[in-house]
Amino acid sequence: MPEQVLDVRGLLCPMPIVKTKKAIDQLDAGQTLRILATDPGAVADFHAWTRRTGHKLLESEQVGKEFHFLVEKVVSTAKEG
Repeated sequence: MPEQVLDVRGLLCPMPIVKTKKAIDQLDAGQTLRILATDPGAVADFHAWTRRTGHKLLESEQVGKEFHFLVEKVVSTAKEG
């Protein structure tokens, strides 16, 4: 069960990532964040963002017209952004 759910449905790039960064900054390392999005570009964006920041993308799935992601926060890195 994620510690927090972030609803970014209806928002387009770059806002899903911007809001995700703000939300994940509030979590402790090891906690998870579920993100609900509708922007098809979010799939590539979340894969790239987690690779760049070091956070773990635990799930990435399409549910109807929505995209659901589960991200685990890792210890802060200098690459965050």
